[in-house]
Amino acid sequence: MLRRFALLGLGAVTLAVQLAAQVPRTERRRWIDSTTSTTDDPRRVPLPEYTTAPEGSIVLRGGRLWDGTGAAARPATVVIQRNRIAAVLAPGAANLPTGATIIEVGGKTIMPGLIDLHTHLDYQEPGISNGRAWNEGDAALRGMERLRYYIESGITTVRDVASMGDVPFTLKRWVTDGRIIGPRIFAAGAIISGLGGHGAEVDISTERPLPAAREAHGPDDWREAVREQFRKGADLIKVSSHFSDAEIKAAVDEAHDLGLKITADAETFYIERAVRAGIDMIEHPLPRTDETIRLMAERKVESDPTLVPYQIIFDQVGGYWGSSSRRFTFSRESILDMLKRLKGAGVKLGIGTDLVSNWFRYLPWPYHQEMRNFMAAGFSLSEVLQIATRVNAEMLDMGDRLGTIQVGKLADVLVVDGKPDERLEDLGNVDTVIRDGRIQVRSGQTVYPRHQPVTPPGRTGEKRVP
Repeated sequence: MLRRFALLGLGAVTLAVQLAAQVPRTERRRWIDSTTSTTDDPRRVPLPEYTTAPEGSIVLRGGRLWDGTGAAARPATVVIQRNRIAAVLAPGAANLPTGATIIEVGGKTIMPGLIDLHTHLDYQEPGISNGRAWNEGDAALRGMERLRYYIESGITTVRDVASMGDVPFTLKRWVTDGRIIGPRIFAAGAIISGLGGHGAEVDISTERPLPAAREAHGPDDWREAVREQFRKGADLIKVSSHFSDAEIKAAVDEAHDLGLKITADAETFYIERAVRAGIDMIEHPLPRTDETIRLMAERKVESDPTLVPYQIIFDQVGGYWGSSSRRFTFSRESILDMLKRLKGAGVKLGIGTDLVSNWFRYLPWPYHQEMRNFMAAGFSLSEVLQIATRVNAEMLDMGDRLGTIQVGKLADVLVVDGKPDERLEDLGNVDTVIRDGRIQVRSGQTVYPRHQPVTPPGRTGEKRVP
């Protein structure tokens, strides 16, 4: 997870403006200047000059660039140096890096990688025993399988908002170090809830709570639960209802003191309780009052509505049954209405899929369906693509490093066959995916490079047979 923070052409003034837009509410980042190398995650831990970024350059030549800034698509050549966007050049530019890997992308669109704000990488699938569901080794391998589905769908970043124990942090390290293929991971760790709250309620089929839940009791324990996730490496904090006023306020204050954003899976009056406590984001399209929506807009509380998992539930089983944390009436119509109400109030919205069970196997359809939901709520295709890239990056607290194709940004790049800014269906034609400067997908297939043998000590003169 170690990364060198190189500006690569960005001036200090530009960087200062970008960072100012991304500072958490506690303004912790005001204490880190542009000369300090940090991790490429919301934690921004200072580091010596060290990186696991790949050597060399990649050139994407002959395509059209949709850069995510709001500008119209245009012909361009994109140059990647190690794990950064080094240059955006005219289509016929000749001053390309010596020895670069050149990928011809004629007839294709270069764009920022997609971001999914709501995932659970280790979620139990049907047919898996409780023993396997609670086994961290099995959970990590389940996560590794899911990562392939996301990256093959053009999703270069996922936000894991509740997985078991050290699993999401281990997966994050292995992806960051280039040891396994997949999107970059920003992880919350365990979901924090009151005794029997959402995630900690006893599931009627397994008779156990989720292995990713951390039950907390009283304000002091809620603070302790936040600190536990931070110690493990959390990039954000996630809580769920139920909670008291004092408990949610303690969790919010502690997360902000640690420099992290905090999001809540909450409903009805718990949403207003969280908003008044200073929460940064609310997950899901669950019931809330007009006054709560007004407060969200006034206090700049963001929302990740995730309509698609509820649509899957309504289609497959007809309703959200057997949950003590979903004691209200809602429907396909009501969740779309909630998205429209949030949009109408001016609440900042992001795209996430919340694919539990075995639903990740439906990818990329769920992600594209959530984009269609946003269009049904009144957003244009261009606006939805920007939400899926630039806006989602801002909501991750990573807008200065992800979400657009601009010089100095991290090289998370998607190449699709077609014009997704004109036809959403073309977004499914994934050709090439580059994450952190590493080619992860070529011609629609994941790429595992052959390993490089290491010569044992004392045998440097021997010929190696491949």
